[in-house]
Amino acid sequence: MGKDKVEIFDTTLRDGEQVPGCKLDTEQKLIIAERLDELGVDVIEAGFPISSPGDFKSVNEIAKLVKNATVCGLTRAVKKDIEVAAEAIKDAKRPRIHTGIGTSESHIKYKFNSTQDKIIERAVEAVSYAKTFVEDVEFYAEDAGRTDNEFLARICEAAIKAGATVLNIPDTTGYCLPEEYGAKMKYLKENVKGIDKAILSCHCHNDLGLATANSIAGVVNGARQIECTINGIGERAGNTSLEEVVMIMRQHPYLNLDTDINSKLLWDTSTMVSQKMGMPVQPNKAIVGSNAFAHSSGIHQDGVIKQRETYEIIDPKDVGVSESSIVLTARSGRAALAYRAKNVGYELTKVQLDAVYQNFLKYADVKKEILDEDIHEIVETSNIGMKSLA
Repeated sequence: MGKDKVEIFDTTLRDGEQVPGCKLDTEQKLIIAERLDELGVDVIEAGFPISSPGDFKSVNEIAKLVKNATVCGLTRAVKKDIEVAAEAIKDAKRPRIHTGIGTSESHIKYKFNSTQDKIIERAVEAVSYAKTFVEDVEFYAEDAGRTDNEFLARICEAAIKAGATVLNIPDTTGYCLPEEYGAKMKYLKENVKGIDKAILSCHCHNDLGLATANSIAGVVNGARQIECTINGIGERAGNTSLEEVVMIMRQHPYLNLDTDINSKLLWDTSTMVSQKMGMPVQPNKAIVGSNAFAHSSGIHQDGVIKQRETYEIIDPKDVGVSESSIVLTARSGRAALAYRAKNVGYELTKVQLDAVYQNFLKYADVKKEILDEDIHEIVETSNIGMKSLA
């Protein structure tokens, strides 16, 4: 059975850059855009062109640079926004305009002081106008996560009739549970006339730590695009993490879903984005955190040394990490100490290892982590008469 492709829509340069303190200049954006294209993302949301002259310039330059991916510009349901976005992406090989409006009761009442019917009118006008500039138009129903499903289906149907090729169903506030978000996608697949003419897209925020789970629930229930960012960066608690959704689909082949992402570039891309944006990646971050393939518990270390799969479901090489790391701490056992000692030139017998291990524990109780240079000192002060062969 062939796998369905899930398109990866990367919004690192738009939603990700909205993080306080993460502003990028045009040169930095171009470097990241080129890497995203190399990584294999399907769509790069390059920015919000009308927001500033600098963002317009960046989107325009990215549109000229990118060789493979679709280049997308964000707009509100405002004619001027759409005109400026169209101008910014005009040189793209595959241009897309991303336009839309808030659809939840809260947005309609308090943000727009409007009605459902008038919101549908504005959505149709925006999509229709964007369609005069580009063939590929994505419509977003902001706060779809808290939007009544029946109304959401009505506005999606109207957007398709107006020419939308992609329907973005954002959980803007990160409120939905995975079963709710998945059910919303299923409802739209089953109740929107003409849904076969458009791709349903997941755009989830991480306010309750559910962005990745919600996105996976979305594609399991019929969505075929995930909007995400490198390292999960984004406003407030962040967006869906690109590296997480890519590897979840790859590690669960029975889902019959996959992407065109070259996963061996994930670690390096994560590091690049972290450095350019000045946003450190938390050590225990899934897939790309510094501890993602590090083991310090003696029980785990013994298992990994004997057979990596005992405690690792992903081969680190698959995401661009050269090897797992065995970190020596006071929680480490003899197997880990012997393994690390061998790496620096000591082949210890069982008797020698017992002696060195007791000395090791004295050091480990004082230091947080035992490094290679410490191993030399520990062995040499253990009175076993051994020198390194390295």
